Amino acid sequence: MVLRILFFWSILCFSLPNVAQTCCSGGVPLSNNIGLPILEKGTIQVGLFYDYNNLNTLNRGSEILDDSNRLRTTHSVLLNLGYSITSRLSVETLLTWVNQQRRILSNNNIDESFGIGDAIILARYRLLEFKNWNYSIGGGVKLPLGATDRENNLGITLNADLQPGSNTYDAILMSSIGTYFNFRKSLNLTMRYTFRATGVNTSYLGDNDYKFGNEQQFFFIISDQFLLFKELFESSLQLKYRNANRDVLNDNDIINTGGDWFFIRPTITYNLSKSFHVNSSVEVPLYSNVDGIQLTPTYRLNVGLTFRFLKKRKSNNNLIY
Repeated sequence: MVLRILFFWSILCFSLPNVAQTCCSGGVPLSNNIGLPILEKGTIQVGLFYDYNNLNTLNRGSEILDDSNRLRTTHSVLLNLGYSITSRLSVETLLTWVNQQRRILSNNNIDESFGIGDAIILARYRLLEFKNWNYSIGGGVKLPLGATDRENNLGITLNADLQPGSNTYDAILMSSIGTYFNFRKSLNLTMRYTFRATGVNTSYLGDNDYKFGNEQQFFFIISDQFLLFKELFESSLQLKYRNANRDVLNDNDIINTGGDWFFIRPTITYNLSKSFHVNSSVEVPLYSNVDGIQLTPTYRLNVGLTFRFLKKRKSNNNLIY
């Protein structure tokens, strides 16, 4: 199994661009990485992911401007922890570490921050199961663990969109509906909606009020399994719509924030075993329509490992995993 893991990771490394050499849709991808499946009672899930977001596309509304002098990058390390309390009820948490850079390429001027980012705690409940269909709802809170006082090399406090944290508690709501097909039970269709109501940072740059715009996302996902060289893989294709309201400073809307985006995201998962999976995906925009002039995503890469542990009980009360 070790050789199989190394082989798969070598494919990933050679197939991805060299990201080490490299307000808007930057920041920690919190909403992208929540929503672990609700599994059998007692199942523990652990996911460790690396996410790279490259923003080198300058938009005015839906028009792409001929200007590639500005570059925004976000490197995130994400730790997902989940536990199925029952076969219908689960809880999960998302912990983050983030490094953000904003660069003017013509003079190589760089503003940068790094550190622990905000976290999410979420509960989900499978409300309905009927034939091939299931429906679940969820709710949680984003916790302000990240710093908001990072400075640039001139000692000037960075803007809110470059800080690791937000200094706000945000409410998160989620709903999901899924089905599989009788003619091929490995073929699944899932639709998921998330909404984040953001709080207000009342101490922004001293005594100002700053609020990131509320955000909603809709995901349409189709997935299936297949065999390749006698190894089990799962592939999925995800379409995502994201809408963000304008940010607000002292009750005034901030120009050049907010907008609408459509993305496509193919993903492949290598199932080394029932409990160990290797994931990789790439996300690219199909359409962007921003308020004012903004840097928007050019592409996003995500690779990671997920583990599942099910605690079972034998008749002699010994525990096996």
